[in-house]
Amino acid sequence: MNWFEAVLLGLVQGLTEFLPISSSAHLRIVGELLPGAQDPGAAFTAITQLGTETAVAVYFWKDIVRIVKAWFGSLAGRVPRSDPDARMGWLIIVGTLPIVILGLLFEDQIETTFRSLWIVATMLIVFGIILAVADAVGRQDRDLGRLTYKHGILYGFAQALALIPGVSRSGGTITAGLLMGYTREAAARYAFLLAIPAVFGSGFFQLFKSIGEPGPFGPAETALATLVAFVVGFIIIGWFLRYVSTRSYRLFVWYRIGLGLAIYLMLGLGVLTP
Repeated sequence: MNWFEAVLLGLVQGLTEFLPISSSAHLRIVGELLPGAQDPGAAFTAITQLGTETAVAVYFWKDIVRIVKAWFGSLAGRVPRSDPDARMGWLIIVGTLPIVILGLLFEDQIETTFRSLWIVATMLIVFGIILAVADAVGRQDRDLGRLTYKHGILYGFAQALALIPGVSRSGGTITAGLLMGYTREAAARYAFLLAIPAVFGSGFFQLFKSIGEPGPFGPAETALATLVAFVVGFIIIGWFLRYVSTRSYRLFVWYRIGLGLAIYLMLGLGVLTP
């Protein structure tokens, strides 16, 4: 793949990572539509996510520093464990465990079977409908200050569903948050924070694993795509948080369903290969 394709896929990653529409699904689809019709692969997807997750770290830097300080302070006994920031640190750790465990258990399927476009299209539609239901029936009266450990674990399992392209990391966690009664903005904000250790861990794991192995992109092209994803992703974070603070997720629901149906059609016509 060439430089233009690397920039295009980096742009796609940055635009879609934080929206509940599945960045891995979009990279999978766009890769198939490019000349040569090749899946960029799970490794490329995970590595470019380092760019978008770095954007999260920069955007929420003050929050992250405050949480980390409070968490270490709680270990040393200088900060009570009931402190909101210390609790948030523990909740992020607890919420990360499901995706780490399931990611290791199903590593082979994640890199092969789960990337079938039939599965991607189905997940886009099914979880789009679930998101619509959650947005409609959720009480949306809880903020992150009322986040419990039980809810933290449920958030974690919802995030783990994103191991299947088409579910969406933010979509899964946001849907769970809405069903548990959290506001749209609170659910989105926690989805961003919860993703940090999981995405960095997965990205660096795939980065070291891919060293010396052949792939559709060389190191320079992958680095460029990751940089583009960082810049675009940083812009999208602010826009998305402002958007969901005043509007519903209906736009993303219809987009997911429409895209899923379009994939079915293109698979049926032979434009895409599973």
